[in-house]
Amino acid sequence: MLCPHVFGLEPVPPRTPGCEECLKLGMRWVHLRLCLTCGHVGCCDSSPGRHATRHFHHTTHPVVASFEPGERWAWCYVDQAEIDVPPESVPYLR
Repeated sequence: MLCPHVFGLEPVPPRTPGCEECLKLGMRWVHLRLCLTCGHVGCCDSSPGRHATRHFHHTTHPVVASFEPGERWAWCYVDQAEIDVPPESVPYLR
């Protein structure tokens, strides 16, 4: 799916190797998501902290990509839809 929210995104490296908030708080996560706007790494909604979604609500950064090894998909929070990872962001995924 083409998503208008990926236009204008500049590739950004991840800021941390794991969920930024969980690392600070000593919490565990299930899966990781990379914010394609700022490089924030947050945990998924199956994790206790749900930090990727919290980051979206706090910042309104619309698109995250899976930060799991070998996974190549992205999610637009605004459109509530799975989308293709923008090719320029792929080098920053695992």
